[in-house]
Amino acid sequence: MENIVLSIHLILALGLIAVVLLQRSEGGGLGMGGGDGAVSGRAAANALTKLTWILAVGFMITSLSLTVIAARKAGQDSVIDRLGTESTEAPASNSLTPNLDGPLVPPVPTDEPTAPPAPTGEPTTPPAGN
Repeated sequence: MENIVLSIHLILALGLIAVVLLQRSEGGGLGMGGGDGAVSGRAAANALTKLTWILAVGFMITSLSLTVIAARKAGQDSVIDRLGTESTEAPASNSLTPNLDGPLVPPVPTDEPTAPPAPTGEPTTPPAGN
């Protein structure tokens, strides 16, 4: 059902775009050039205005329908409930999950030293050959 309403919604949106672009605006729009067509300017304007209103009302109805369908589909669960929270367990210190209770500090890997080694007092020399 949702796919059918969504398809109708997209068709109405494309039709509404096309009809609005075909209408003659104060600056001329896409209908500029004036040519004497079989349909007079006033009759075409009335027909396009009515068609615009029909497409706009249909677009609003399908928008509301899609909202109602999505609300019924969502139910009472929140997004967090669907993800399956593990909030009862304490996160590991090297875990990649953020700790939202404390400051935002990146985890420190355990296989690297936390502080640089203390200097030994001997100056380091670059390798020979330069």
